[in-house]
Amino acid sequence: MNNLIDLARLIPTPEPVLTASFSPVSLPMPGRPQPLQLRVTAPVHGDALPIVLLSHGHGPSLYLPSKDGYGPITNFLAERGFVVIQPTQANSKVGGLPRDLPGAPLFWRERAEELTAILDGLSAIETALPLLRGRLDYEKIGAVGHSLGGHTVALLLGMRVTINGAEVDLRDPRIKAGVLLAAPGAGGDNLSENGKTYGPAFSPDFANLATRTLVVFGDRDVSPHLTVRGADWHADPYHLSPGAEALLTVAGGRHGLGGIAGYDAKETDDEGPDRLELTRRMVWSYLRSALIEDDHAWEDACAALDGPAGALGRIDRKDRKAA
Repeated sequence: MNNLIDLARLIPTPEPVLTASFSPVSLPMPGRPQPLQLRVTAPVHGDALPIVLLSHGHGPSLYLPSKDGYGPITNFLAERGFVVIQPTQANSKVGGLPRDLPGAPLFWRERAEELTAILDGLSAIETALPLLRGRLDYEKIGAVGHSLGGHTVALLLGMRVTINGAEVDLRDPRIKAGVLLAAPGAGGDNLSENGKTYGPAFSPDFANLATRTLVVFGDRDVSPHLTVRGADWHADPYHLSPGAEALLTVAGGRHGLGGIAGYDAKETDDEGPDRLELTRRMVWSYLRSALIEDDHAWEDACAALDGPAGALGRIDRKDRKAA
């Protein structure tokens, strides 16, 4: 029961179930000066559980951009059947890589490699957590990324960048579906002067992003520190890639999408329980149907958004077969 939400409750989702969160879970990575630190949140009961990797952003807080942030979306997904794995990524202030290493401060390549390492280490993670042994479905893996995390996840979904004349392809076919939340858009002349300082990694090519993807952005998410365009810049992955089959536009949403990074936090420039609930419910519904054959959660959620809940946002969709 949440007394703070209104129209978003019209989007159907199941009642939450009991979950358990495990932290810190250490995953050694060759060549990394310290192990990758993870938080794993999962339902206490159930089998053949689908997996979601959650990639945090590069926000202003000290602790939210880490395994200890993003509780609002992590808990929502886990309470409705997903095993959510959150790394403290290389750019994190609290537990990332030293700032004097090449690639700082964003460590865009290292972040993508960390998610790949998690997939490589799933059996070790499962072995370390007796509650999860034998309960994970390795064939049903999704990934969700917010802001810089959207850039990270997009790389694993097939987005490419060109560095020093060489195309970088980090796609991981084990990820069957992705969600990009307030992710960066096109580069080049679309970038502000500050945005251009992040280098060629922020002039991506979306043409090979072929994995099934939901793109989410707020129609008031203006990011002048990154782009000379308006909020629609964050919708570019939908318009420019063949795999992005759906676009959720959150009405009145800014970069925080209602508060996915944390409750009552400075990360959130648009705190709104209904916007947050819309984002959580639509992300859950999309991943559920994208990963589980013949599941109708996504169609039901879209139908609800076509009704009275439509004041919260809009869904645009492509014909996936034609994409």
